[in-house]
Amino acid sequence: MRRLVGRLENRRELMGRLAGVMHRAVEDNFESEGRPAWQALHPGTVAARRKAGKDGLILQRDGALAASITPYHDDSQAVVGTNVAYAAIHQFGGQTKPHVIKPRYKRALAFGGVIVRQVQHPGSKIPARPFLVLTPEDGQDLVEETQDFLREQINRM
Repeated sequence: MRRLVGRLENRRELMGRLAGVMHRAVEDNFESEGRPAWQALHPGTVAARRKAGKDGLILQRDGALAASITPYHDDSQAVVGTNVAYAAIHQFGGQTKPHVIKPRYKRALAFGGVIVRQVQHPGSKIPARPFLVLTPEDGQDLVEETQDFLREQINRM
């Protein structure tokens, strides 16, 4: 028993495996567009993306958020996360602040035949689209990975 306990004092390998399982789960969330499914994009967003020749995948306009998901582990913890500033509003939902929209490359903006120098935007309601979540199946994968690790440690004795 002492030898087994000694082998289990260094859990870095196990935490690395668990971080890998969680990272794959988050990648699955992006690939599936939510588990459960995220709320659909606003029709105006879909139309703008099509016009720009972009796909309509939710939370993947340029792939930066999905690519920013990083696993981390040490001897006592396994986590995944992101340092992208806008990640929280997509994870939890919320209201963006009112702001002024000004033209970038022209002297004015045109909307439906009306030409203006700037527009006061009231802010947008962003629905929660949680991507840092684990399904019950992911939880089972974590349990199985832990069991495999323990079996390996016992078999090495």
